Amino acid sequence: MPVRMVVGLGNPGQRYRHTRHNVGFMVAAEILERARCGPDRMRDEALTAPAKIGEQEIVVVQPQTFMNLSGVAVAALARRGGIDPSEILLVYDDADLPLGVIRIRQGGSPAGHRGVTSVVQTLGTRDVPRVRLGIGKDPGDLAERVLSPFGRAEMPQVERMIKDAADAVEAVLSKGLIAAMNEYNRRVVPAEN
Repeated sequence: MPVRMVVGLGNPGQRYRHTRHNVGFMVAAEILERARCGPDRMRDEALTAPAKIGEQEIVVVQPQTFMNLSGVAVAALARRGGIDPSEILLVYDDADLPLGVIRIRQGGSPAGHRGVTSVVQTLGTRDVPRVRLGIGKDPGDLAERVLSPFGRAEMPQVERMIKDAADAVEAVLSKGLIAAMNEYNRRVVPAEN
C-alpha cells in the first residue's frame, strides 16, 4: 500500500524545538518546505499540512500531544482519513543509531521509544513503516540527552541527516519501502566534518 501520511514525531513548543527528540519534526518541516501544497491546520491534536511528492499526495503530521502521547493524534487522524497503519510512515529519533545514520524499517518493536510505543499501542499493530534517525548515545541519562539540543559541532551532520531523511521519505513514496530500504540501509556512518 502506498504511504498516505508521514508523521514526524517530536514535542511541541519553542523549548523543545532544537532538541534531539525533535528530529522527526525537523524532517517534517523539510518535507513541507520542499513539497507543501496547502496551509497548516490543527486537527485531532496535530499540526497537519498537505504535500505533493511526485504524483503522490500525502498529509504531513506533527502531533502536538507531546511525544509519549503521539499515538492519540496519529490514531485519530488515521481513523478520520481511513488510513491503514501500513500507509503511515513514522519519522523519529533513535539513540541506538550513531549520529547521522538513517535506517528504514517495515515495522517491528518500538525498542523503548515512547512515542513509537504510543503509536503502536493506539493503532494496535507493530506493522507501521518507519524512518529512524540516529542521534547517538552517550553514557549519561537518556531522558536528559534526548531533550538536550545538538552541539554546535554536531550541526553540520544533523543538517545533512535532515536533508537525507527527507530524501529517504521521498524515496519511500516514489520507489516503495523495499527499494528505499535497499538504498538507505546500506549506507555507512557519515564521516564527521
